[in-house]
Amino acid sequence: MSWIYSVALGVLQGATEFLPVSSSGHLVLVPWLLELPSRDVVYYVFLHWGTAIAVVAYFWRDWTAIAVALVRTLRSRSVTDFEVRLVGLILLAGIPAALVGILLQSFFESMFSRPTAAAGFLVITGVMLSLTESWAQQRKEMESISWLDALVIGIGQAAAILPGISRSGATISAGMARGLDRESAARFSFLLATPTIIGAGLLEIPDLIGSGQTLTQLPDLIIGFVAALLSGLLCIHLLLRHLQRRTLYPFALYCAILGLTCLIIAQFRV
Repeated sequence: MSWIYSVALGVLQGATEFLPVSSSGHLVLVPWLLELPSRDVVYYVFLHWGTAIAVVAYFWRDWTAIAVALVRTLRSRSVTDFEVRLVGLILLAGIPAALVGILLQSFFESMFSRPTAAAGFLVITGVMLSLTESWAQQRKEMESISWLDALVIGIGQAAAILPGISRSGATISAGMARGLDRESAARFSFLLATPTIIGAGLLEIPDLIGSGQTLTQLPDLIIGFVAALLSGLLCIHLLLRHLQRRTLYPFALYCAILGLTCLIIAQFRV
C-alpha cells in the first residue's frame, strides 16, 4: 500500500499547491481525517520539488523571455521591457513572505500540528475567495501591475504561510482586489510562486541530507515526486483555463465545506 499512499499524497500536493484550496491545509487535514501515518520531512521535500519543477516547466517560455530581456537590458543599459520590470515586481512581492517566515518561523511551524487551526483557516480561504469574486473590479491586465499591486499580492502570499490559507488563493484574491482580471492575477501568482517554491525547497535540502533515510525510501520518494509533478502541471493548466471564463466560487465553496466539516469532526474526536 505504500506506493498507493505515495501516489495519493503526490497528487494531493500537486493539485492543491496550485488550485486555490491550500496544499498545506490538505497535507495537515487529510492524514488527520483518515488517521493515516504521517510521512517524515524527506518525503515532503520530494513532493515540494515535484511542484517546483512543475511550475518552472509550465512557465518556461515566460522565464526564457525574462532572461532574454535581462540580457538585452544589460547590453543596452536601459530598462524598456516589461519582463525586466516584472522581475522587480516579483522580487518586491517576495519580500513580505521572506520577512514573515524569518521572524515568525517557530509560530507558523507550530500551527502545522493543529488540524483545527488548519480547518479554520481553510474556512477563511473560502470566505476570502467568495468576497473577492463578489467585490473585485477586474479591469487590468498583467502588464499594468504597479509596485503597490505587487506589494499587496506579496502580503497575501505572506499570510498563506499559515496552513489552510491558500497561497494561490491569497495571491489571486489580492491581485483581483487590486483590479487585475482573474487570468492575469493567476499568471502573476504562478510566476511569483516559482522563486518562492524553489527557495523553500532549497531551505529544505539540509533536512534531506541530514535524514540519512533517503536511499531506503527512494522508490516511494520517486513515485510521490512524479505524481506531484504531473498533477501540478495538469492543475496549473486547468486553473488558467477555468479562470478565463469562470469564477472562484467553486473553490470558495469547497474550502468552506471541507473546513467546516473538519471543525465538526474535531468536536467528536478524543
